[in-house]
Amino acid sequence: MVSAITEGIKVSVRVQYQRAHSSPWQQHYVFTYHVEIENNSPYTVQLLRRKWEIFDAADSKKIVEGEGVVGQQPTLEPGEKHAYVSGCNLKSGLGKMLGTYTMERIVDGQLFDVNIPEFQLLAEDLQN
Repeated sequence: MVSAITEGIKVSVRVQYQRAHSSPWQQHYVFTYHVEIENNSPYTVQLLRRKWEIFDAADSKKIVEGEGVVGQQPTLEPGEKHAYVSGCNLKSGLGKMLGTYTMERIVDGQLFDVNIPEFQLLAEDLQN
């Protein structure tokens, strides 16, 4: 698991290779990632947007942007957590992801970016 803290918002990510859903002979590797967002700031915040950078050893960098996470724009009071699971596919079994969440501080409408820590995507089939 990797973690990063930005302005009191802690983002932790744990990744899993999904061998049962992957087809290495078809250049199709599936990964899921489990994200926990913890508000350790003194302010209520809302997650508005996400931006992911996905690097695949067999492909170029992809940027994925959009509103919220898995269809939600969670609001977190101080001390609250939000967790979700999502996934990505790679053509190779080797890559990495990182990104940012755009958050809004509810008290004054201030927008700020929270770092999503870089994490590795490595298919167990490739590990020796």
